[in-house]
Amino acid sequence: MRFWLVLLMLLAARSVTAAPGYAVWGTFKYAPGFDHFDYVNPAAPKGGELRMVAGSRISTFDKYNPYTLKGNAPSFTGELLFEGLLATPYDEIGVGYGLLAEDVEVPADLMSATFRIRPEARFHNGDPVKASDVKYSYETLISKYATPSYATLLADVAGADVIDDRTIKFRFKKTDRQLPLVVGGIPIFSPKWGMENGKPKPFDQIIMDVPVATGPYKIGPVRFGKDVTFVRDPNYWARNLGVRKGMNNFDRITIKIYRDNTAQLEALKAGEFDLMQFFSAGDWTRRMDSRRVRSGEIVKEEFKHKLPEGYYSYVLNLRQPKYQDRRVRMALELAMDYEWMNVHLFRGAYKRVKGVFGNTDCEANGLPSPKEVALLEPFRSQLPPDVFGPMALPPNTDPPNSLRENLRKAQALLAEAGWKLRDGALRNEKGEPFVIEFLDSTEARGATTTAAWRRALAQLGIDFQLREVDFALWQERLESNKFDMLSISFPGTHFPGSDYADLFGSKAADIPGSGNYGGIKNPAIDALVARLTVADNRDDYLAACRALDRTIAHGHYLIPAWTTTGRRIAYSPWRLVRPPVVPAYPPEGVPYMDWFMTVWWARMPPQTAN
Repeated sequence: MRFWLVLLMLLAARSVTAAPGYAVWGTFKYAPGFDHFDYVNPAAPKGGELRMVAGSRISTFDKYNPYTLKGNAPSFTGELLFEGLLATPYDEIGVGYGLLAEDVEVPADLMSATFRIRPEARFHNGDPVKASDVKYSYETLISKYATPSYATLLADVAGADVIDDRTIKFRFKKTDRQLPLVVGGIPIFSPKWGMENGKPKPFDQIIMDVPVATGPYKIGPVRFGKDVTFVRDPNYWARNLGVRKGMNNFDRITIKIYRDNTAQLEALKAGEFDLMQFFSAGDWTRRMDSRRVRSGEIVKEEFKHKLPEGYYSYVLNLRQPKYQDRRVRMALELAMDYEWMNVHLFRGAYKRVKGVFGNTDCEANGLPSPKEVALLEPFRSQLPPDVFGPMALPPNTDPPNSLRENLRKAQALLAEAGWKLRDGALRNEKGEPFVIEFLDSTEARGATTTAAWRRALAQLGIDFQLREVDFALWQERLESNKFDMLSISFPGTHFPGSDYADLFGSKAADIPGSGNYGGIKNPAIDALVARLTVADNRDDYLAACRALDRTIAHGHYLIPAWTTTGRRIAYSPWRLVRPPVVPAYPPEGVPYMDWFMTVWWARMPPQTAN
């Protein structure tokens, strides 16, 4: 009798945890078997073409594999060709619904996630997706042949077990509410990708081999140096699923390639493509006056959202001895007159970045809570005392403050750190001058945005040198840590977790190609990132997030730049139709690009739609 009672209890527990999706805090918006997401048009016509440019500074490509370290794949290859076990909606956070997987089972101890693969799931070559393919993808991505970010992201995964042809179980090293979402999001691809004469090539040798994946698009016509076209697969296996209905409506998505931002802008005004996201306030406010705009053929629209602001900042390479003193980093920050820049360069279009979790519940404000203090207390001797006070804010020059006063403070901090003005230059005890080489790509307009900062630093005796290179070299030097200072935008998130070990963890600092570009090493940060993954409830989780936000901000590892509260888009309503519902949480990274590609549709005569 006792045996059957235990068995029934186990079966009951399984029925509770097995679900068609996974939610970090257990709450779903959509019921099982839902027909479509609220922000899509399930009757959207299929057909036509979306012509756009990438949201990044990648101006060319030399491979089709987006998951290796060297080289550049075409923008959006990962988003359009590859899929995971779960699909993330654009109107919820911390939730994934079954895509390749029809259900996921997570036990109460959160130490594993078992996915049941849909029987209809297919690769582009028609092969069914099997559990062994998922295991192969996972093991490939954490291998030395793939970009190291996946090894860091999946470091807390103990392994993957094939239970049967359609069932895969991921085992975890520790409790982490986000790990089921993390493993549910890894791209799945066939072992036949890159196979030659029946034998697989090392993953880093899969370069121009056309991917064998499961996504709604395939690589189509390519004109190297000009554009790449992705073509919709009319037999896409998931087209009628609730997580895909009303999506992937364009027959073709063409990504145009231009040498720089100026060429892109002129091409948009000339009608060479139909949609562009703007990252430059100058381009948006001053350089978009054209016939197409005046006629209504192009409209400018700013989309508000609830997305994390991200953390656009100037990254100091802490591997350089001169940046290892916090007082030096604080002095450089004091020399930036952002308020002047926002008025004279940006026309008030931006606001200052304040922390890594802006516009989320994870953002730290004011004094730390008792729970935050308890998390920080074990590291009190290793942290600056001000971490336990009000949240650090960037210096400003609004009255009664001024740049002159900020420069006085900066000079005092530099002197305390051993840097003094001698023979017309700021020098250390060895007599070495303080020189900053700011590495920038040629199309980024760094000369304009750093000019005032450069003049202020010169008053301190610091020689600020601008080094402009093409984007390919810029990226190579970034990934190999061969830079002094550069600017980069860190993507924000509502759910920071183990991925932040790649961005700020001590181990990642020594791994070329990781996201810890600045080489930050701080045991408190390591411990707080680890704490994110084991929080038992949302309150404890938010306390860890906010303590982490404070630790990074008070370390002054990054010099905060600026951000917007919306996304500026110019598009042609004569050729494109956007749905009336704007989702609050479009994919992070380059926000809204996925929304354009997957949810919008082409304006065309009804008889041409299919």
